[in-house]
Amino acid sequence: MSAGHGPARRPRRETVTGVPRSARRPPGHPPARFEISEQTTLGHTYVRSLMRSQLRAALTALGALALLVGSLPLLFALPAAVDGAALAPAPFVWAALGAGVYPVMWVTARWYVRRAERNERDFTGLVEGR
Repeated sequence: MSAGHGPARRPRRETVTGVPRSARRPPGHPPARFEISEQTTLGHTYVRSLMRSQLRAALTALGALALLVGSLPLLFALPAAVDGAALAPAPFVWAALGAGVYPVMWVTARWYVRRAERNERDFTGLVEGR
């Protein structure tokens, strides 16, 4: 401090900001949401990839359930082949249906829902640029 100049002032600080990096896009590339809403070829490709992944998950779940339910007649015929009886005993049928089929159906349905939600979350991330 000098005697004739008064108190020293601090320089004013300024913060320089710009567009967030996640929002930056190369010039000439519109966002994916625009591509989808305008129904361009690229937007069609985005939507088609989502539909394929959803179809793949659905067919996998359907195949697993068809294999499970399709094998039930063989399972019910097994006691008849062993004992020579005409039909499978009723307690065995109810046990197979109640303890075998429904829990597997529940697990398969839960897997499918989680997979479908993940596919949609990934698609939304792609469209929003995350």
